[in-house]
Amino acid sequence: MAKYGKKAQQSVKRAMHKMKKGKLHSGKGHATVKSRKQAIAIALSEARKKGAKVPQKAGSRKRTTRRKSSRK
Repeated sequence: MAKYGKKAQQSVKRAMHKMKKGKLHSGKGHATVKSRKQAIAIALSEARKKGAKVPQKAGSRKRTTRRKSSRK
């Protein structure tokens, strides 16, 4: 099964095109994006907001913790 949906793929394609033209900006500072990885991250983030099929961010998954046994 595919990891990313068609809408997410189109979003990445559009972002890469804008980055190559020098028209992709990030954040509030509107710095021009020069990194390929950053362009992909921006595109996937936008796709997530629009409801496209995109996996969760790696850092946002819940981590399971072990309970410490109480020894006396």
